[in-house]
Amino acid sequence: MQKYIKKIFGRQLHLSETNILIILAIVVGTGTGFGAILFISLIEYARELFFNYPSDVLSGILGMGEVGYKWWIPIIPAVGALMAGPIIYYFAREAKGHGVPEVMDAVARKGGIIRPRVAAVKALASAICLGSGGSAGREGPIIQIGSAIGSTIGQLFKMSGNRVKILVGCGAAAGISAVFNAPIAGIFFSLEIILGDFAIKTFAPVLLSSVIASVISRSMLGNTPAFEVPAYHLVSAWEIPLYVLMGILCGAVAVMFTRVLGWSETFFDNLKIHDAVKPAIGGLLLGIIGIFFPQIFADGYNSIDNALHSNMFMGMMAILVFLKVAATSLTLGSGNSGGIFAPSLFMGAMAGGAFGKVVGNIFPGQTASAGAYSLVGMAALVGGTTHAPITAILIIFEMTNDYRIILPLMVAVTFSTLVARHLSEHSIYTIKLAARGVLLKGGKDLAVLREIKVREVMDKNYESVGPNTPLSKIIHTIELSRESYFMVVDSDQLLHGVISFQDLREFLTRGGLDDLVIAEDVAHTEIISVLAEDSLEEVRQKFALQDLQLLPVLDSKQSGKIIGVLRHSDMITVYNKRLIETLSD
Repeated sequence: MQKYIKKIFGRQLHLSETNILIILAIVVGTGTGFGAILFISLIEYARELFFNYPSDVLSGILGMGEVGYKWWIPIIPAVGALMAGPIIYYFAREAKGHGVPEVMDAVARKGGIIRPRVAAVKALASAICLGSGGSAGREGPIIQIGSAIGSTIGQLFKMSGNRVKILVGCGAAAGISAVFNAPIAGIFFSLEIILGDFAIKTFAPVLLSSVIASVISRSMLGNTPAFEVPAYHLVSAWEIPLYVLMGILCGAVAVMFTRVLGWSETFFDNLKIHDAVKPAIGGLLLGIIGIFFPQIFADGYNSIDNALHSNMFMGMMAILVFLKVAATSLTLGSGNSGGIFAPSLFMGAMAGGAFGKVVGNIFPGQTASAGAYSLVGMAALVGGTTHAPITAILIIFEMTNDYRIILPLMVAVTFSTLVARHLSEHSIYTIKLAARGVLLKGGKDLAVLREIKVREVMDKNYESVGPNTPLSKIIHTIELSRESYFMVVDSDQLLHGVISFQDLREFLTRGGLDDLVIAEDVAHTEIISVLAEDSLEEVRQKFALQDLQLLPVLDSKQSGKIIGVLRHSDMITVYNKRLIETLSD
């Protein structure tokens, strides 16, 4: 297929591989945009089917009033879960839960490969879950749906693994952009969380895909912010410490949510009943809570609006924080399908609103409304759960279109993320994978990297010159070698520095220095080196520090003797081989 495209476009329009990737990114954005609209329509249809239709039947045919209907509420999420559970179990088990960890895993360990059926299964199961009152959001499903579309298109055109990953990132960005009308946040979500790569070759396709999806959703769903927020202003600079304190509080709540959800997933995984039935148990328990606190059903956007307009009591908001943690953990932990973004917004709005009420009572007339603290709390909770502060700031900013909130937003999100990272190594997206022994960061599985030692990968054969080697001989050595880096080593194998071709350019433009300049004059003496017993995870950070391609390997820090070199390309090759072995096992 890719050859066919090259034959048509490559010859007639002279398109390069990069241009083909850009075209496919636009296709992914278009497909995800329309997919998001279809998904939202499915949710609305399912909500009508599960809530409005039974209400009409029970009241019209059975003569059951509002009080009687209230006791049927626990049945609705359970019935929805009974429908969604088998769909997930028999057709695409990776569609259960909030979906983002599976996308991250596919990018980091599977070359971006996601089964095409995942998009359809995720859309149907999540629509049933959300329509029947499941406590979850729609962003996780659309991220997985968009990513599956991107992966499918990449596989269809037989793109390389790296390009398939980029198309997966395009789908993730387009999903966030379409559902939340937030194209910038979609871009940074994809780069910050899914791909872990901000390179321009990645940025351009992701940007285009996000913009296209946003244009499509805005044209069909309207160009309005997700939440209508009241007028806001920073009453006093003395409020900033209060936002810092609230950020710390939200960071603690975020860690609680992350851990409770992780415990819930572990509990249901160990439960000795059929996996297809487990979501129904979570749905039934959710429904029981919903009898008394219906605010915890679905995404809870109506309650968020009330909190933003300061129309809720402090005690109720405080209670709803903990109930939403329980409700979402029951929904997703039991194996149903949905996202964690909307629940995080809900908890943040409630926690922030309750905090705003408290400080408003303590400092009357000196603070903004409780609704302002709800708004900032939404971003702070998202930043704490995802460990992605840039995405959290941008998505609230775009969802509200209110720049006046940006300063307290940045302060609260920063402190929330710092606290969450201090209390928990894993975000809500990675804790599920960590339980399986998969530790992802920057698009790599750290668990695999930690198992491999430098001595297994290093090359004992390397090019070197002596410290007193004149410039003319160095140049001659470079001409006869394929290497780009040369170790400056004395007769005792002590490492004095490293010379690259780039280092020589300054001297090549001058004349008469062939015998005056020696290796020690040219070499970099501030050397970043590694030890033979270091893990590749430690080495990865050093390679990234200065975008290096080769590092000298020393036998010990004390001796300073070189025993080999480690090439970045060799590290990636060994990592990929070990990753394949891990996946095969």
